Amino acid sequence: MDLFTHFLVPFIILNLLKVKNKFSGAFGGISIDFDFFLIGIGFIAPELFIFSHRGITHSFIFGFVTVVIFIYILTRPAVKSFINKLTKRPFNVEFNAESVSFAYFGVIVHLFLDYLTTGGIPLFYPISLTRFSANIYYYTDVFTTLLAIAVIIILYLRLQHKYKKMAMFSFLMIIISLGGIRAYEKIDTIQSQNLSDGYHTITAYPTNDLFTWKVVESDGGTKYRYYTYNNLKKENSTEIREVSCLTIQNGPYQEAHDAIKYADNLPDVRKFKWSSHYTIINAKQESGKWVITYSDFLGSRGQDCITVNVFIS
Repeated sequence: MDLFTHFLVPFIILNLLKVKNKFSGAFGGISIDFDFFLIGIGFIAPELFIFSHRGITHSFIFGFVTVVIFIYILTRPAVKSFINKLTKRPFNVEFNAESVSFAYFGVIVHLFLDYLTTGGIPLFYPISLTRFSANIYYYTDVFTTLLAIAVIIILYLRLQHKYKKMAMFSFLMIIISLGGIRAYEKIDTIQSQNLSDGYHTITAYPTNDLFTWKVVESDGGTKYRYYTYNNLKKENSTEIREVSCLTIQNGPYQEAHDAIKYADNLPDVRKFKWSSHYTIINAKQESGKWVITYSDFLGSRGQDCITVNVFIS
């Protein structure tokens, strides 16, 4: 989800609950997306790949740490003065237990919204690196973003409260409805497919188009088949591709397996596998080394593939 929606949703919920400290929730909702300040750490030290967008801050534990720091910074006199001058509105958030509590509520809302999108977030880090995703929304929904911006403008203008309340309620109902439609479309897409040729597991991933889904079928460990499906037209794409989970060329299996096992522990490879939806491996022996390529046929949040060389001793 986008920054505007992350600001707006907790603000609206707290406003409907008649909570006075709603701006704490709103700023808490955007706090963990300031992880772009940490991205450089992941580039400099690949083994710290958790320092990335939708990385370390997008967990229950470090989300709390982040929001405490964020609210503390926002409530410094110089920062509050800057915000007041920039917005020309009073900024009354204070650094106390109440503000931090409502800000953390904003973080929880943020995590839930990002959970709905494709890609996933490490909710239980540092206990687990596993990323969780419902794969209902695409990374960013353009319509939702534009709608959120429009509502924020309405809230900023000096209009009667009833119009602002109407805009907030409408926005909340629209994104709930869109989520429901997307969830239905995903389930219907999966149920519309007929598995064959040994494929028995199926998953659907969202695209920018509400009715078009990327479909992946698996036979349980050796190969995948993927294509796009338009649930409105009830038709698959003309291009259907099959890929093997592992391909070995020009060398013995056990030697390739040992080389892959070594490569799997390299920081760049661990980072790639953590970011990818599906990791397929091609190992090719040439000139006294194994050239191992890791690919993500759905496209990851970063690279689509990475190649490493493992020399034969």
